Amino acid sequence: MAIATIVLVGCKDSEPNMPDNPFGDYVVYGAIYTAEQAPDGRYPLAEALVVKGDKFIYVGSKAGAQPYISRETKIMDYTNHGMIMPTCTNGHAHYMLGYALGSFGAVISDQADVTTFMQVDVPKAVAAAREHNYPTILGNGWNYFIFKEAMPTRQQLDLICNDIPMLFADNEGHKALVNTIALVKAGIMDAEGHVLKRGKDIRGGEIVMGADDTPSGLLLEQAGTFVREALDFESIYTAEMAKSNILQMQKDLWAKGYTIYMDGWSTYFFNESFYQAAQQLDQNHDLKLILGLSYEIESWMNIDTALTKANDARKYTSQHVRPQWVKLFIDGTVEGGTGYSQIPYPDGHQGLVNWSKKEVTTITKMANDANLSMHVHTMGDSAVALAVDAFVDGGQDDKRNTIVHVRNIMPSTLQKMAAHQLYATSGMLWHHLHYMAPTFLWLLGIVPEGYESKSYPMKAFFDYGINLTSHSDYPALSGSPDDPFGIMEIALTGVQDAKTEYTWWQEELLTREQALQALTLNGAKQVFMEQERGSIRKDKYADFLVVDQNLLTCPVKSIHNTKVLNTFFEGRPVYSVDVL
Repeated sequence: MAIATIVLVGCKDSEPNMPDNPFGDYVVYGAIYTAEQAPDGRYPLAEALVVKGDKFIYVGSKAGAQPYISRETKIMDYTNHGMIMPTCTNGHAHYMLGYALGSFGAVISDQADVTTFMQVDVPKAVAAAREHNYPTILGNGWNYFIFKEAMPTRQQLDLICNDIPMLFADNEGHKALVNTIALVKAGIMDAEGHVLKRGKDIRGGEIVMGADDTPSGLLLEQAGTFVREALDFESIYTAEMAKSNILQMQKDLWAKGYTIYMDGWSTYFFNESFYQAAQQLDQNHDLKLILGLSYEIESWMNIDTALTKANDARKYTSQHVRPQWVKLFIDGTVEGGTGYSQIPYPDGHQGLVNWSKKEVTTITKMANDANLSMHVHTMGDSAVALAVDAFVDGGQDDKRNTIVHVRNIMPSTLQKMAAHQLYATSGMLWHHLHYMAPTFLWLLGIVPEGYESKSYPMKAFFDYGINLTSHSDYPALSGSPDDPFGIMEIALTGVQDAKTEYTWWQEELLTREQALQALTLNGAKQVFMEQERGSIRKDKYADFLVVDQNLLTCPVKSIHNTKVLNTFFEGRPVYSVDVL
């Protein structure tokens, strides 16, 4: 790996500005990665930063910081303690869902077999629901590839519980197992067992039919969201529960180094409790991070009605809460056979697409005209192309419409993204799969030919000048790193397991500076905040981290061991490990 060129205090010192009280509240010394690019293309380090109130008032050399120091100014010297850097952004994840499941749902191990699921996990979830008088049972985490040959049926689930609707989503969130009463609640069957909807009657999804020509209990893609919308979460997932979840969530994010977080599925429970809770916490000065919220619209919904609701949700906007995105699923997952692909899958199908280009174009135009931006799930190359073409035809370039995940993409699509200032947020951690994964995918014949080892691009976005941000997708990617530094190492090496030297798609690996930009300033750009956050610069909010090693010079395979010592948000420490 090429080691970054380090130019100590290569940036120009901030010019002293001497108001009546020019002195800082505190000064920080150390190796400071500002994320500010110099005219020569390098990212120079500073030696000192000074904070007054919630802003940086000086960034530069130690000598240049002296006029800002009084007897009352606190001095924090991290010269021998790693590196100071901007706080990180998680451009797409589902922490709300993860914490909600911990509050009232069932978290299933993605390594659990069918026997464990049916004999331990489901009965435990049912017992908890009965104890708390929950009207719905929700779970998440089972693994389709483990369950595939002995998939539980609705009838088997009914034997455990037939009077409370249950829905267990898989670890990807694109498949679900339900019992009969859940199907009845959704109008897929009636109480007498008559089938009212079958197969692909629900747009964008599939009701998998059993040998008896009735729903088996397995739902794919939007068939799952259709059933979930009919279940009662309003009485379970309240604003008070959401507040508790958000407070837990932000502590977790601070400890990992994140202070900007984009929630990828903010209306998962088809209510606005998450929005209400976030705004109330912010108004009470308890929310100390930037929270982006996306209003999801499903392909079976009425577009006009759904867009009206998405626009109305902006009433929850506050200082740190930004509900300004519309979320769509264009397709499913390539590994699950529902990613929309130009290249046919081995059996000849090309995936499952939820929307037409015309519809996405219309939605994009309506959303952008209302000052909402798009945040769209894409996996297959055809899905990516459809979304990008719709953004180009119906969108406004300054709205930073974003494609999410981007498993596969064509060069022509990259060119369009670059020309129209479209953004990408991608899981740089997806280059961590087991070294036998390409062979496994090839042998099973579950992805289009050529996509076994070439999946999620990263460097291509930088090559084309496209803004790339990093995401963890937590908890959708069970077993994957959920911290920026574990993700960074994978983006640099393509390897998660240090015992193997196997590297995925080496042509798409990033440099250290590129990975850091995707984690910091690029993320602030995604949420329209690069003028006030995302880098260490005079007059920006003092959001920064102290980490225990220099990420530009430490051994590349030790990056994942990096620990956050301090997280500062708007000048105040929100997370701290005492090292001084």
